[in-house]
Amino acid sequence: MLRGLYDWTLSLAARKSAEWWLALIAFVESSVFLVPADVLYLPMALSKPERAYRYALIATVASVLGGIAGWFIGHYAYDALARPVLEFYGKYDQFEAMRTSSGIGFIILMLVTSGLAHLPPIKVVTILSGVIGVNLMLFIVLAIVARGARFLFLAWLLRKYGEPIREFIEKRLGTIAAAAAAALILLYALVKYAH
Repeated sequence: MLRGLYDWTLSLAARKSAEWWLALIAFVESSVFLVPADVLYLPMALSKPERAYRYALIATVASVLGGIAGWFIGHYAYDALARPVLEFYGKYDQFEAMRTSSGIGFIILMLVTSGLAHLPPIKVVTILSGVIGVNLMLFIVLAIVARGARFLFLAWLLRKYGEPIREFIEKRLGTIAAAAAAALILLYALVKYAH
């Protein structure tokens, strides 16, 4: 099922309506969808590198709007909408553990790391932010920074290095970003428990 969803998402890059699909996928990725917008963004930016920054802006704006929707789902419709989504993706137990132990500082860190490296998935963090009541304006600013940094950095890499960077991005960037995110989380934990 996941492979089929991935292949379908990738096929959207060749369509004339690709920008609309990119916006839609970036939007729903931040609240309910499993496949990251990168799957569509990368082939679009590689096929038209002169539009890489335009695509990055579209993905960022749509992703932030989707994150706001996730925040509202978590804040106002947790039992009706968020819980079934989390259970469907097998993230409910992870979510509940984070919900009971997370403070605002940890949520901020998770929002940044999930925006940059999908660790944890962005939809989990956006919903959790709404559930525990992270200030909406702070949430929006952090989402813009985290998601914008990710897509703009990818645009820069694709414009500078083109096709040779694609394999690197698809195979190794996630690992590098995840390692950096894990290092940030570890640093946060060390600072928090050192006091």
